[in-house]
Amino acid sequence: MGTDREEMGAAKKNSGVVAVVLAAGMSRRMGTPKQLLRIAGKTVLEHTLGTLRKSAVDEIVLVLGFASDAVQKEISTEDIKIVCNEDYQQGMGTSLRAGVAAVDPDAKAALIVLGDQPFVLTATLNQLIDCHRTTKAHVVIPMYRGFRGNPVLLDCSIFPELRELSGDVGCRAIFGSHTENIHKLEVNDAGILLDIDSRDDFEKLAKSAAGSGNAMVAREAELPLLESREGLTAAAPELVVVGRDPVAQALVKLGSLMKFRVTIVDPFLRLAEFADATRALHALDLSLLPPAEERSVVVASRGQFDEEALEQALHANAGYVALLANKKRAQELTASLRVQGRTPEKLAGIRAPAGLEIGAESPEEIALSIMAEIIAERRRRSNPA
Repeated sequence: MGTDREEMGAAKKNSGVVAVVLAAGMSRRMGTPKQLLRIAGKTVLEHTLGTLRKSAVDEIVLVLGFASDAVQKEISTEDIKIVCNEDYQQGMGTSLRAGVAAVDPDAKAALIVLGDQPFVLTATLNQLIDCHRTTKAHVVIPMYRGFRGNPVLLDCSIFPELRELSGDVGCRAIFGSHTENIHKLEVNDAGILLDIDSRDDFEKLAKSAAGSGNAMVAREAELPLLESREGLTAAAPELVVVGRDPVAQALVKLGSLMKFRVTIVDPFLRLAEFADATRALHALDLSLLPPAEERSVVVASRGQFDEEALEQALHANAGYVALLANKKRAQELTASLRVQGRTPEKLAGIRAPAGLEIGAESPEEIALSIMAEIIAERRRRSNPA
């Protein structure tokens, strides 16, 4: 054991990468500090730190804020630099700023790690580090089955931008100015997509873990790429919904009611969980779907993998493409896709914000406005003026 630790220590001295762990949040939706929730006998944060200690990072900077004293009493702080973010109530941007400010000035890059992702594999962290060393990319993002995950690795050249962040923004806020220097790395690790935002998330993960996070992630990875129900009507129009939020769920129900073949796209949602869906696609790759004469795609992933989903929809030549986002987010994505070579004509076809203007507020009303826009677009195409 001692030899293993010495070998790992030597490896750490050579990586030039520091891990910045963001664990300052207030856990409003959880109602209790989620860093201290226990899975398989250890706190969520201990799982995250344990993985980092086994990786090739040189140093771990832990950013605390809410319930800082309670967190420090429950975890081992050996070999960890702790930074207290007094402005944690203002959002993640302040924690990023505080964490990066504490990074060794000689560091080559930083892994930005979320404290509520306990199942990321050590091998994945090392893959990100190796990828940066090879590509010299400004940003390295892990991908699982086409879905974007965390942690991300940021080159030291963009540290100055991170030190200017404020408010409730994450790393994505600076991605737009580095589009040509972003490397997306496909990894065989479902853990990059598993975080804890709510009590329901925690209970599902804790139950699934069953004493072994790695076994739980392996079970998630066993999902087939595509699940389909028998007896699908080939002639029916197809509605593809990317995401799992309440609007996405309402869209699935409305689409079924309107006699669409409905495909829900999500890495983990089983088809059995959606009685109204006809397919569940567990990879963000629309080419895996059978051909469709008429396909509408609605991206309702709330920032998680919006860009990749829009890329897929445009590549698939969907007749209708909509994004559930505000105008600012839509403009950011459009700019990014333009840099990647998408034509103005293609980008102009993206409906964002999605749906007809009916004053919709509830998830069901928003879903109704989107379905109404899809129906209107279908009628326009079938009865051109």
